[in-house]
Amino acid sequence: MSYKPILIVAGEPNSVFLEIFFKSIKKNYYKSPLIIIVCKKLLIKQMEHLGFNFKINQINLDNINFDKLSNKKINIININYNFKNTFEKISKKSNNYINNSFKVALEILKKNKFSKFINGPISKKHFLEGKSLGITEYLAKKSKKKNEVAMLIFNKKLSVSPITTHLALKDVHKHISKQKIYIHVKLITDFYKKNFKKKPRIAITGLNPHCESNFKDCEENVIITPAIKKLKSKNFKVEGPFPADTIFMQKHLKKFDVIIGMYHDQVLTPMKALFGFDAINITLGLPFIRISPDHGPNSSMLGKNLSDPKSLIEAIKFLDK
Repeated sequence: MSYKPILIVAGEPNSVFLEIFFKSIKKNYYKSPLIIIVCKKLLIKQMEHLGFNFKINQINLDNINFDKLSNKKINIININYNFKNTFEKISKKSNNYINNSFKVALEILKKNKFSKFINGPISKKHFLEGKSLGITEYLAKKSKKKNEVAMLIFNKKLSVSPITTHLALKDVHKHISKQKIYIHVKLITDFYKKNFKKKPRIAITGLNPHCESNFKDCEENVIITPAIKKLKSKNFKVEGPFPADTIFMQKHLKKFDVIIGMYHDQVLTPMKALFGFDAINITLGLPFIRISPDHGPNSSMLGKNLSDPKSLIEAIKFLDK
């Protein structure tokens, strides 16, 4: 049985991603060939600095048989990047490199009909510069799925999903709608049915403290509760709205597979308090399965060889089938 390759974009060159990548492949055997899109010279420099020793197989895209790849060597698609030092400060300097990496990845995914894709962390401040809220939205736009995706932070015990992603709090209420909640629930339900043969039990939070407000047309009454009623009428397993300050208590967690919140930190903060880096970021609704380890560039840890590879290992294992 042959396994389709897992395509990996290394992302921000001055991040801890290559360190956790080396750690992820050192003691783990994966059936699916891994292909990493990265600057070859940078990978070699960081590998030497961190004390790893892997052989490299540089892929020529004009003449490659994907079915014959293995993980005996690191399979690399080289993207040129001019750097002076092995580890540098994150800046706009890497923007073209990252953009070219994603461009090559998306072309391969489309041409070869691959469905397994991982990307390393990106600096939203420098790379996106207000053009997209995050890589979820960046890839949705590139794949022409702008309003049809959902971010799922997945753990086998409990997953969370924010209706809005990297928005300022003052703008969150403007981007919540019944349609968005409906799309989120449907994408998550389809994902669980396809991958785990089950219809997930989903809790939906309110937006305001205690799911109430002192103004007449609060979001719970106008948007969230009507959306839940519609979803229930369509036989989705949803309940709510729940106050966000109590839904993550242990007695509630056993009842649900997924908690959907109205904004990013409303659900990601308790998620990380519960599971740390034992979770993966999955984008639902794209033409391929996109996963990102649940951590940022973490430039303060560059070159220290102290970063935890758990999230990337879980991401690869999830796709390794």
